[in-house]
Amino acid sequence: MDARLSFVTLAVRDLAAARAFYVGGLGWEPALEVPGDVVMVQVGEHLVLSLWDLAHFEAEVGPVARGPGGAPVTLAHNCRTRQEVDAALAAAGRAGAEVSAAVERDWGGYSGYFADPDGFRWEVAYNPGPIGQAVLP
Repeated sequence: MDARLSFVTLAVRDLAAARAFYVGGLGWEPALEVPGDVVMVQVGEHLVLSLWDLAHFEAEVGPVARGPGGAPVTLAHNCRTRQEVDAALAAAGRAGAEVSAAVERDWGGYSGYFADPDGFRWEVAYNPGPIGQAVLP
């Protein structure tokens, strides 16, 4: 099996709210929409973010864990500069996200976080190291 990721699927409680955040708020363009079921956004050359209605997700995949705290996963968006990090976090805030301001990190970069309407956390980072630069378009 190739080391590759094709889709990231988020099971969302309110598909309309998720669409409003990602499409209306962040300005991302849907590549495919099935009303009431799924919204898919091409987020990389070979990568799609799929926002899938929770009930439809559970019908196919099975029950999801519920409880306090955030999901034990983060998504990440890397930027070329610290200023781009601040701008991206500000855009997420304007779209309605809960935002944690970016700070200098011990690993040599600069990052902050935002949470989408379902609480999925996104790291927005400037990573000056080789791996951080490798993921930039």
